[in-house]
Amino acid sequence: MLSLKLPRVFSINQVPKVFHEDSIISGYRQPCSSATDCVLSVFQLTNETLNIWTHFLPTWYFLWKLLTVVFMQDVWHDAFTWPLVVFLASCCMYPLASSCAHTFSTMSTRARHICFFFDYGALSFYSLGSAIAYSAYVIPDRWIGSTFSRYYVPIAVFNTVLCTSLACYSRLGSPFLHYNHDVTKRFPDEKRDYFRLPECERPKLSKALRVVAFAYPYLFDNIPVFYRIFFCVGEGCTDNETNLLHYRHMALAFLTGFLFATHLPERLAPGCFDYIGHSHQLFHVCGILGTHYQVESIVMDMAQRRQWLLAHGPPVTFASSFGAGLLCVVLSLGIICAFSLPLFWAPAAPRKQKRSRRPRAAPKASSD
Repeated sequence: MLSLKLPRVFSINQVPKVFHEDSIISGYRQPCSSATDCVLSVFQLTNETLNIWTHFLPTWYFLWKLLTVVFMQDVWHDAFTWPLVVFLASCCMYPLASSCAHTFSTMSTRARHICFFFDYGALSFYSLGSAIAYSAYVIPDRWIGSTFSRYYVPIAVFNTVLCTSLACYSRLGSPFLHYNHDVTKRFPDEKRDYFRLPECERPKLSKALRVVAFAYPYLFDNIPVFYRIFFCVGEGCTDNETNLLHYRHMALAFLTGFLFATHLPERLAPGCFDYIGHSHQLFHVCGILGTHYQVESIVMDMAQRRQWLLAHGPPVTFASSFGAGLLCVVLSLGIICAFSLPLFWAPAAPRKQKRSRRPRAAPKASSD
């Protein structure tokens, strides 16, 4: 019979500080785990298990949505569907990147940072995918052809660069100005907490930077929705039944941000929500539900407004859909490399100088 031994779990005092989570006391996986141990830990209860599954399973739901559009609609010849394809691809990418980051983040301290760099890049791509879909299907009638609509997607591309950089910076600082100077001190042993991080030394500042990096692109992307629902009055406001789905998406998005920023409920009772019910799990669930309603609202707006948008709106081009998405991916990968490569620049530690001592004389062997 095959005996499968699951990795053991640890308390907060048994793992380096870089692996600590706010108000989470137990359920930590072993630092410097192997890839096999990381995969096996998915099938045992730790403080990361639900973080992994709450994003891994929805990835397949959004992939099914994407494949349905690709195979059921004439995507290759109907440019009007291209923004939806880019958006659904981003909906698949960000939960998959998140689940992989949570799965393999305990392989080493270096791996932890790189995993979450990719997580941040995927979130930025999702933000751009939302902006591309909003510019094509959701923007109010009276804004069609306006200056804002012409520069909306280019600004969203710039936001991906800015926010990916800011989120990565929130972990380690600048790779060339901050953490690269002490590289010899930070790489002596993979089993030690060798990183002196801004995230560890200034957690509140690090958290604030990350909240801004996630909240700013969301607020910008949703300017057309905010105007359409809360401020637009009269003709040209695109008032239809899709607005109810936009309300649900916005409510869940703000709840997601609240949970991410406050660490509730575990902050009120440290140790009670280590395995089930802590804020990051709820953050994942609310984020996925919000994305679900966002997908439904975009698909409904696309179907209901198709004829009017084709007649009055600018044509969808490769540059405004796939081109912008590919540019985002290339730029984000470049940023991730810029923050990740210095983690591997580990010069050899200087050798200790030998003391000039005379070697002691060897003791005489006894004559037996």
